[in-house]
Amino acid sequence: MRELEPGLKMECDILDALEALGYTGPLLEEEALNKAAQSGLSSPEFFDLCVWLGSQIKSLGDMEESITSADGDKDIESFQLEISGFLREMACPYSSLISGDIKDRLKEKEDCLKLLLFLSTELQALKILHSKKSKSSHLEKRNEIHQEVQAICDALGLSNSSSSDIPPLLNSVEQKIKDILSKVKKNHVGKSLLTKPLNSDQVERLEKINNALRNEYECRRRMLMKRLDVTVQSFGWSDRAKVSLLHSLLPVGGSLLQFCRSC
Repeated sequence: MRELEPGLKMECDILDALEALGYTGPLLEEEALNKAAQSGLSSPEFFDLCVWLGSQIKSLGDMEESITSADGDKDIESFQLEISGFLREMACPYSSLISGDIKDRLKEKEDCLKLLLFLSTELQALKILHSKKSKSSHLEKRNEIHQEVQAICDALGLSNSSSSDIPPLLNSVEQKIKDILSKVKKNHVGKSLLTKPLNSDQVERLEKINNALRNEYECRRRMLMKRLDVTVQSFGWSDRAKVSLLHSLLPVGGSLLQFCRSC
């Protein structure tokens, strides 16, 4: 089987990557891609594809640099500067794209193909990593929910289930609560203190009162904990430490007594 030429292989890799990324622009055809790469920066399709790839990479990779669209030939140089900064931030391995005279970097077809290949493959890698992170966070959230449901089951005295599915556990919880409520007297729970719904102003004032009470409770709790801490520490003082403390306080007491007598 005859091997593909390096340039043709690069074009095939780019087309495969663009198709996998969901690109629907005009450069999905090999002939159009060749023509755009040959024209380089003078091709609007090449411009648009670079901007499309760069915008997606920026959103997934949390990049500082960006590639924005250019209008007219007068903006080609600024576009080249943007691409250069973007590639440097991404640690592009192609020296021909990040070194040398900036005006000559994308004049050759091969360099344009290298740019598209690098951007498309980097975007593929970022999407794979993003997908893995999303799956991992979803599993962590599911595990957290499962732990909460399992804690409810433990509180209700339900037997530990080997199943990790949450719906069966919730069904068991519901059935257990119904069984418990069926054994409770009708008048066990009194009437609600609030018989009318609260409006938004009342809810806001109620939240302020609740926050004030919580803050006061927190202050009292800290004060009691501090008192307890000091009391426990005092139990650990030795007799020698108590005597030393008393001697250190005597001069102060004597001076205070003399001051009071002089008055």
